Amino acid sequence: MNPDSRIYVAGHTGLAGSALVRALRAVGFNQIIARTHGELELTDAQATADFFQSERPDVVFLAAGRVGGILANNGYPAEFIYENLAIETNVIHEAWRVGVKQMLFLGSSCIYPRDCPQPIREEYLLSGPLEPTNRAYAVAKIAGIEMCWSHNRQYGTHYFCVMPTNLYGPGDNYDPQSSHVLPALIRRFHEAKVRGDRKVVLWGTGMPRREFLYSDDMAAACVHLMRLPKDKLATVVNPEAPPMVNVGCGEDQTIRELAGIVRRVVGADVEIEWDTSKPDGTPRKQLDIGKLTALGWRQTVGLEEGIRKTYEDFKAANG
Repeated sequence: MNPDSRIYVAGHTGLAGSALVRALRAVGFNQIIARTHGELELTDAQATADFFQSERPDVVFLAAGRVGGILANNGYPAEFIYENLAIETNVIHEAWRVGVKQMLFLGSSCIYPRDCPQPIREEYLLSGPLEPTNRAYAVAKIAGIEMCWSHNRQYGTHYFCVMPTNLYGPGDNYDPQSSHVLPALIRRFHEAKVRGDRKVVLWGTGMPRREFLYSDDMAAACVHLMRLPKDKLATVVNPEAPPMVNVGCGEDQTIRELAGIVRRVVGADVEIEWDTSKPDGTPRKQLDIGKLTALGWRQTVGLEEGIRKTYEDFKAANG
């Protein structure tokens, strides 16, 4: 990328996409192309083709897609696999058709097997069964990785994929039916505090371990990777293996520990009860970030600091 590059950020209003726009502008990239979902339906092949033929971006950040927590993934698998496959197919194919040579595809740590060794290395992809509750979403994201790798091998493009750990931050989704665990906890504890509740009931045992990364840190890592000289990035973008880099912080904690941090940040004087009849999901998902750190990047926002910033954003958006 260079300062004059025309950069299309697909999904710029979402948690990841909005952070990418902030990160790009922070280092001087101002020719950013963006369309809201209402302006461009990326599951529509013709509309996507028309957009790329008209705008002809130089670089693409593909952060658009249907996302959600365990309840949404488990309840709407057909929508999750269809919408994500359609968006990836249309954007990657049309980008190639208009000559886009450089693209970053945003995947997810849920692509890895449910019970693979920890911390999770990139080469563990497809080494075992997926977590059943988010299998449809994971399969779609794996297909996106394969599409990027296939284009690189056949057409000489420079498309690579980042696998971020669980993200949170400004502009997150706090909907009780579709949000991920951390924003869901923020909402639950905030509402309990406002109502004066004495107890909050949370799903599962609280024992699964999760790694969390502030969205602006994730975006900074992505921009860092996209600005690397090709010879440096060639260690991960080459024909020999899927072009993947894990993006995380290298630390995890149990959901119980996370709930305790959120309760403290929110200031909710409540007891936590665990509903063990509800599913836990994958037991542990900590990413091996050796490739990322070797390429010169580390996080800057710690978990409690990030949760405090996110809670302020939640209060600003919800009165």
